[in-house]
Amino acid sequence: MLSTIVDYLEEIKDQFVPIVARAEDEVEEANESNDDEDDDDEEDDDDEEEDELKDQYDELKEECLQTEKGKELKHHYDECAARVQMQKEQPGYEDLEHKEDCVEEFFHLQHYLDGCAAPRLFSKLK
Repeated sequence: MLSTIVDYLEEIKDQFVPIVARAEDEVEEANESNDDEDDDDEEDDDDEEEDELKDQYDELKEECLQTEKGKELKHHYDECAARVQMQKEQPGYEDLEHKEDCVEEFFHLQHYLDGCAAPRLFSKLK
């Protein structure tokens, strides 16, 4: 009877106490680092291929930024960011009750970019 209670308590403990893995020995790490050096050449080739691939959605959003409306919204956001930065540099900024942020300008810019780029995105996906 006592053994079943102990087993039951052990099961409960195992449910609530995380299992901790022990750190590997330094000898094993040294062996692994030698193996990793051989694999680095193969990984470099893969990295070059990955660098060539760019997110098509980001490219479309960049194109949308070059439109007249995109430039206007970006200009408003940049002006706001400059105002906020100047306010932060003023003495007593931390004590101000109302601190300006650029959430509204950022929202309008992102909303436009998403609306502009999203319809064209699916035609470009392969």
